[in-house]
Amino acid sequence: MSFSTKGEYGVRLMVQLGRHYGAGPASLAEIATEEALPRPYLEQLVMSLRDAGLVVSTRGAHGGYELARAPEEIRMADILRALEGPIAPMICASEDEAPDHQHACDRTARCSVNLLWVRIRDAISGTLEGMTLADLVPQRTSLVEPQPAARTATTPEPLGV
Repeated sequence: MSFSTKGEYGVRLMVQLGRHYGAGPASLAEIATEEALPRPYLEQLVMSLRDAGLVVSTRGAHGGYELARAPEEIRMADILRALEGPIAPMICASEDEAPDHQHACDRTARCSVNLLWVRIRDAISGTLEGMTLADLVPQRTSLVEPQPAARTATTPEPLGV
């Protein structure tokens, strides 16, 4: 099973928004440059992410996009489902419970291979459910490391009692 460029580019977009979390809206032009991705394609992807409630937009000179929730609250499964649709290695093992999927294959009721596709789907879904965007966003580190206080000649040494 493979994900399309929608999934790949959308995850990269979300990681950039995760890196920018808490700093206000991020420009798609900046993200496109940073990730070497086509801006028009990002504009399409961000609409799906917005419709899924994962990002919010702000208009104006300092507008752009930002995460709707903290990175640790956004599951990778939610991102990929918003971009790719239901996770399914085969149509007969789709997460989508729509009636037309049950009839997509006339062998589903007696198929001995369906169990394989369902287990693959569940393994992929389980991995994506268990990861959040925060797992892919590096932790911010302080720009200034605290330094131990330096001893000066005027600082007396403690005396032992």
